[in-house]
Amino acid sequence: MPEIVNTQQAQAWNGSEGDHWARHQDRWNAVNEGFNEPLLTATSITGDCHTLDLGCGAGQTTRLAALRAPEGRALGLDLSAPMLAEARTRAAVEGVANVSFVQGDAQVHPFEEAAFDAAISRYGVMFYTDPEKAFANIGRALRPGGRLAFICPSAPELNGWVTAMTSLEGILPTGDFRTPGDGPGMFSLSAPERVRSVLIAAGYTDITVDEVTAYGTWGQDAADAADFLLATGPGRHLMQQADPPTQARARKALTAHLAAHETPDGTVRLLSTSWLVTAERPQG
Repeated sequence: MPEIVNTQQAQAWNGSEGDHWARHQDRWNAVNEGFNEPLLTATSITGDCHTLDLGCGAGQTTRLAALRAPEGRALGLDLSAPMLAEARTRAAVEGVANVSFVQGDAQVHPFEEAAFDAAISRYGVMFYTDPEKAFANIGRALRPGGRLAFICPSAPELNGWVTAMTSLEGILPTGDFRTPGDGPGMFSLSAPERVRSVLIAAGYTDITVDEVTAYGTWGQDAADAADFLLATGPGRHLMQQADPPTQARARKALTAHLAAHETPDGTVRLLSTSWLVTAERPQG
């Protein structure tokens, strides 16, 4: 077992949360795939580029990076054994040979120094207990001049899945979505000044934080999207605090909210607003 210091997140992503993401990877990709192109373009992955994918999950972005650099390699790192198993299976099925996956904690993983030209992450860097240490360790894995790019959520209220969940206020205890706290979590890097201070402290230069938006597909219809949202980690946490009649009321209310977001073909599409962050390991 690799060294893990982020034990709380490791427990979550090797338990029900990791199992859920592994089982529903196609749905999560449909939610987030609008951010793939800006993320991969930001680091100019091509040719023989060696890419590190942080919090790679089931490896969609890792495989895409590998395909962009057919003479290079891509390594996906994640805490979650269930998702990494899915990543390896999908790479084999798709015939992506220049990719590999390893279980590890970015805060302490013994990366080979200067082994990568680029490091990327799609929603995988918000959960570090010590982000400065994690990004410093990642920086050592980049060659001088190597580029870091990641996608992380901006303010909760600018993300449609959050406003969907907070529409249940008065039925379920949704306050945590508005006040995400200071520790590791989905919105821990939602403030640009926080992002910049962490990366500067970790030794990066040429830092940019740009807003990017994308619509994702959350369900085939409103009822399907409601079922999916309530089965995610945050949704399960809220529902577990309610009795069955309250759960039924919440499901009905969420379905009604999501019905307003159905497209002509019935699918539910919600807007996500995130930051595309880029930075560089100094040359000297």
